[in-house]
Amino acid sequence: MGLFNTFEISGTAMTAQTVRMNLVASNLANVNSAASSVEGTYKSRQAVFKTMVDEFSHDPAVAKVGIERIVESEEPLKAQYQPHHPSANEDGYVFMPNVNPIESMANMIDASRSYQTNVEVLNTTKQMLMRTINLGKS
Repeated sequence: MGLFNTFEISGTAMTAQTVRMNLVASNLANVNSAASSVEGTYKSRQAVFKTMVDEFSHDPAVAKVGIERIVESEEPLKAQYQPHHPSANEDGYVFMPNVNPIESMANMIDASRSYQTNVEVLNTTKQMLMRTINLGKS
């Protein structure tokens, strides 16, 4: 594996973490959105990552990160009795999303740290390449 592969590997990992952070932001933005039916209620979403091995080299050391799919949480929705709420159904219940804000914030911190780590990998790789180029100039 060459140093140039590191750019592509870290780049795909950063893209995957960006998707993950966007999903968490969407989950947090909808944490208090009420609906009158189970079908219309926002459901928490998470990204499922996959390893993408290079089809030409089949070298697992050059595997990239991809998004396999985005899944909705199977956790039950929260039904709350609020008969005066504008979104209440005929029985007076509103349905709230199955978003756990604490879990979402932990997920956001983890995604952010993974993104930052990949930025550091890119910076270190760039410094190594620059030092290699400058070896011949001394």
